[in-house]
Amino acid sequence: MTTAILGLGVMGEVLLTGLLRSGWGAETIKVTARRPERQAEIAQRHSVTVCSNREAVAGADTVVVAVKPQDLADVLDEIADVLAPDALVVSLAAGVETATIESRLPVGAAVVRAMPNTPASVGQGMAAISAGSRAGDDHLRRVSDILSAVGRVVVVPERYQNAVTAISGSGPAYVMFVAEAMIDAGVMLGLPRGVATELVIQTVYGSAQLLRDSGQHPTVLRENVTSPGGTTTAALRAFETHRVKAAFMDAMEAACQRSQALGRARPEPS
Repeated sequence: MTTAILGLGVMGEVLLTGLLRSGWGAETIKVTARRPERQAEIAQRHSVTVCSNREAVAGADTVVVAVKPQDLADVLDEIADVLAPDALVVSLAAGVETATIESRLPVGAAVVRAMPNTPASVGQGMAAISAGSRAGDDHLRRVSDILSAVGRVVVVPERYQNAVTAISGSGPAYVMFVAEAMIDAGVMLGLPRGVATELVIQTVYGSAQLLRDSGQHPTVLRENVTSPGGTTTAALRAFETHRVKAAFMDAMEAACQRSQALGRARPEPS
């Protein structure tokens, strides 16, 4: 099967790299990029065909649209008349519903909406996928096969996608924010920055693996570290005083609302 990836930004290139690493033949993939210098860079780095959107889509079995939400409508309008009748369109655009995408494509075109995240660049991504009205189990399996090249995949009803965007789509930024704060705190407490960085990275990495592999609830794992009257108790009390948990919940609610707004901002098909 042939695959087109439209838009070789960060996520587009991550996906391309994962597919090639997983054994997908370069001859089965066509990609696009807006800037000529980026096109040359991708062609040299990955030895794949870099062409226009219309050339990439013509004859492709699967078309992954990895452009920004505000650019999605223009790209769909550009490729609609060259899309193969049985092609599958996969959208990575935050907030844009499958019904909106379907309205800009030929009748019968199957659409799957996906929300991956940046840990895909190290093969540890988390993606949630949802079927549009014309997509079936075979389409979902095809998208799962593609995204499994860069991490884990879960199928969810589309009504959950804005929440997914807020939790796992934007989630790596929250983790990096916490790591940044912990490193800065270590420096404030007198540690060399390199030492503080190593301590924080391994702590975050090890804690994530413990959470995944232990099967225990985060509360249980937190309590295992929290001795009465101890150092962790003092730190957690400060978090509670500053309403850190509430701030996280407010932040993710804001991200979800922004995802919804991005979807509402899409122009109607002409």
